[in-house]
Amino acid sequence: MDDLLKPLQSRRISDVERNGNTIEDNIEARPPRQQDFSINSSEDVLEALKSQPDSQFLCKVLRWLDAIVKNPDGFNIKKPGPKAAQITYILVNDVVPNHWHSLRSSDSLAALNCLRLLQQCLRSVAGIGAIISRLRLLNSLFKESSGRKDASALGRMQSLEVLLDFTGYILEGEKAFAIVWGDLNSFFTNPSLKSLYWKEFLSLVASGKLLSLASEAAIQLKNSDSSLKISGWVEDGRKYAGWLGVNIQYMLKSMPRDHLESRNALTQLLSKSLTLGYTDQVVLGTCSGLFKGDEASSANLKDTIQVLTAHERKTVLYTIVRLLSRHFLPQSRPSSESQDTTSKAIGGAAVLILALTDDNSSILELLVSWLIGPSAEASGQTHNAHRAVIAALSSDKELLKGALQKSLELLGDKLYIKHTPILHQEVNAQITLLLFGNLYRVEKNALLSLAHSSIYLNAISNRLAASSDRARSLGMMVGNSISELVDPIDTRMKFSLEHMEGSETRWYQSLTKVNDSIGSISDLRPLQNPKIFEISPSKTAKPQTRPVKAVSAKTTSKIISIGEVDDGPDDHDDLPMYQKADSDPLDEDEDPTLVQRDKPTAPVYITDLIAGLRDTENFDRNKLSLETASSLIRRKAAFGTEVSDNVEELATILVGLNDRWELEDFSKLRLQGMIAVLVAEPLKMGQWFSMTFYNGDYSMSQRASVLTTLGLGARELAGLGKEDTALTGANVSGTSFPSKQLPDKMHKIYAVEAGPMNSLSHQLERTMIQPMAAEAADQVIGPNALKVRTFSSRMAVEKKRTKAIPNKLAKLVAEGFFFPLTGRWRTHIQSFAESTSHTSPFLLSHFLKTLSLILHASGSSTLSLPQMTSEFWDLLLSLRPRATDPAVLESLLFAFLTLLDINEDGQKRLADEHAKELLETQGWVEGIFERVGGGSAEGDRVRMLATGVLMRVRVVVEKYQRMLMGDLVDFM
Repeated sequence: MDDLLKPLQSRRISDVERNGNTIEDNIEARPPRQQDFSINSSEDVLEALKSQPDSQFLCKVLRWLDAIVKNPDGFNIKKPGPKAAQITYILVNDVVPNHWHSLRSSDSLAALNCLRLLQQCLRSVAGIGAIISRLRLLNSLFKESSGRKDASALGRMQSLEVLLDFTGYILEGEKAFAIVWGDLNSFFTNPSLKSLYWKEFLSLVASGKLLSLASEAAIQLKNSDSSLKISGWVEDGRKYAGWLGVNIQYMLKSMPRDHLESRNALTQLLSKSLTLGYTDQVVLGTCSGLFKGDEASSANLKDTIQVLTAHERKTVLYTIVRLLSRHFLPQSRPSSESQDTTSKAIGGAAVLILALTDDNSSILELLVSWLIGPSAEASGQTHNAHRAVIAALSSDKELLKGALQKSLELLGDKLYIKHTPILHQEVNAQITLLLFGNLYRVEKNALLSLAHSSIYLNAISNRLAASSDRARSLGMMVGNSISELVDPIDTRMKFSLEHMEGSETRWYQSLTKVNDSIGSISDLRPLQNPKIFEISPSKTAKPQTRPVKAVSAKTTSKIISIGEVDDGPDDHDDLPMYQKADSDPLDEDEDPTLVQRDKPTAPVYITDLIAGLRDTENFDRNKLSLETASSLIRRKAAFGTEVSDNVEELATILVGLNDRWELEDFSKLRLQGMIAVLVAEPLKMGQWFSMTFYNGDYSMSQRASVLTTLGLGARELAGLGKEDTALTGANVSGTSFPSKQLPDKMHKIYAVEAGPMNSLSHQLERTMIQPMAAEAADQVIGPNALKVRTFSSRMAVEKKRTKAIPNKLAKLVAEGFFFPLTGRWRTHIQSFAESTSHTSPFLLSHFLKTLSLILHASGSSTLSLPQMTSEFWDLLLSLRPRATDPAVLESLLFAFLTLLDINEDGQKRLADEHAKELLETQGWVEGIFERVGGGSAEGDRVRMLATGVLMRVRVVVEKYQRMLMGDLVDFM
């Protein structure tokens, strides 16, 4: 045992005594950090920082290092160099971890001044580089110590927290990039050297290095301590991108327009910022001053956009139009009465777009491409955004003529009519009428000839010959509107159909009379105050938590039990006995001062409900509002306009609501509230939820809840709501594949959102496959003549018969639910390709199941079923390459099965209009049996669905084989 502990050095007491000093004397004999210690050079600074300075001495050192002070030897810590790098390293690695908490928590003037000096010294290329190196090192060390609770792991955790907070403090504000660029201008006269250091700074801060490391650190901290609340902004991508945009806006405002070097630096900053993936936040921050009416920065912004590459120019311009559509222009379709009230905002948006184009032909062509094209971005934006862009282009007549010709050619393209989502076709028809009306007022004779040209006549003829009812209706409304404008009364085109005399036809006819003028940027008013950028203050208030009963440390009074005295037999047997009163849980606490009597009451008005849902600091009020949301919305939906006036605000709050209190039934209650909102205003909110699924900054679980709302809401409108009541609170405990299960906390989030849709899809699968299985069993057993049939009494038959339920969904399923979802899918995929969460297996499978359930709930007698079938079939065939994931493959097969099942009564129409689709589907499904083997629950399920689809297809093919023969030859 003695061999294990060997002293490295031994010293006798006499040796210490011989020196004449004790250990205490040696400590006291150390030279103190005197105030007379003079700092005259960078070597003195380095020596002072290594000597573990206190706060007062640190302020003295930082004061000398301050870039504003004229140092004798010309040294500046912001200027790149070896000494500056050493001092920066010590400040970041030693000084900040030791002094940050004391300086940050102090309110004294000296501490605030010390923080300001520290910020000025390290806001440089070398300072940010040292912070990133330190952050990368701490991340790697923290990974190595993950799962341990020793002192070193806790120390690394605290160091990461300090560094994240310190980084946010160093970079906060709108002048960070302007200060660094100004310092580089003062340090270097060589443009190449200046550009080199500027690009280095951009690669550290604007390209995502700092953001990715900060996000990694925040995730590791949260994983190590789930109760830890990180209130910074550097690790938040949206806030970080907003900070970049605000800094770009400040440089635009303060930069001289004729300074080419500064403009190039600003262009590089904007170009780097667009690669982060938060384009909306960057552009919103960049144009924040312009949106508020500040026209001073418009000239610099226009010059900067013109210097960008073609792709970046297109991205910025389309994002500006999208932000105008989302934040400043009304979202709903205007009527003839409301056009005058919205024209002012449209004029303000038009002048802003016009200020950025400045007769630049390339930018104007981009706007035309935004309006018109097979993949036009305009299809995903509001109608008022189309009006604003056309008003901005109205000054160039030749450009409008070319745009109108392109629009008419697209309107009559047969492939476009057959395969393009109906939402795109509707937008193209509206843009055609708006362009025609604008040109007719200035070039009447030219448009008279165009109205009788072959382009126009072919467009209307091809529309009238289309197989889709909706495509024909659009052709009729366009032809009717243009003919009313250019033809005499006795020769006007007129269609005597019932649906051509409705409000929609009158609205389309009014588009040719829209005359939007150029206004002023000051006319722009945000619909809701957009939060351009938020940075948490230097001292964040602690979030209020649930009220916890405190245990008093003082001595409490002791309750002495009192015994009963038996006075003999009870002579009061005739007196009635009363039950003991129910105990109040609020009275169970021993300390009466802790009892809270001011309990909130349930909201009775929608405005009270909105306020309660927003009040996330009050646990009782927030929980009570969430519990009563569904019932209150349903009660108020048929009473007055209280729900309709606030329906979008309610939906926005419910979709973005987070489970801060970790309520047990949070997802179930939120889903019930969202369904109640959808059912209250089905047409309007169906379109709103469809747009929200693609737009907005929401998590995958929130987007999944939007799809679940659309699916269950559609079934409730179809009269199937009672069957789905139990599904809104799905049981997430069971799973067939525990090895592929997420961690418990994440699994509950995603499983609750997707649970109702999965249960319904499984139920429908059984409903559709059981008849085929029964028919196959009958063929095995023998002919029907040999079977015994049992007869039931009339009373039993009537008891089992269900009453017919009116299907309210059939009237609005196409316009309110189905086409908004399918129409925006193509635009979204073409805009974002693979860099979107919508193509993830979880959301894509959920998306397909939602469309399948909506189609099934609409019924086989829905008037728009042929067009829905055509559009859905094209979408499913285009998603075949993505069916590599088992969940997507299963959802795709379920969608095919639903599509064929709902069209069972129209098999002849399928063989006539969708012959190629039938044969393509048959060939693809046959290949699944070769790729997917049985023997597992997952494989058996896929093969079962594939068998169901193949049997449905073969029934149609065998029945109408002669009709398909011509298409079969073309297909082969």
